[in-house]
Amino acid sequence: MSEKSVDGWVEVFTTGTDYEAELVRDRLADQGLNPVVLAHRDHAFNLTVGDMSTTRVLVPPSQADEARRILQSAPLSDQDLDDAALSSDPNLGDDDSE
Repeated sequence: MSEKSVDGWVEVFTTGTDYEAELVRDRLADQGLNPVVLAHRDHAFNLTVGDMSTTRVLVPPSQADEARRILQSAPLSDQDLDDAALSSDPNLGDDDSE
């Protein structure tokens, strides 16, 4: 697979929508990586096809393999998300009844 790079950054994801690129960026950032979003999208015309609609997620070359591994892994299940939300509740486990 040929690796695409932009000014020393490596492309790990490409999409036609800004929101999808931002979700991918957030997923990688949550894992400790340093992704950036590069949008070539022409918002004045709101194009959704061709090179003028491409939005890329880039990472430093040293993080490219890890980013691809994360993106190829299975997303969290609904149960995983529920467990994470419940475990982050500071009041969980308080036995004090008012």
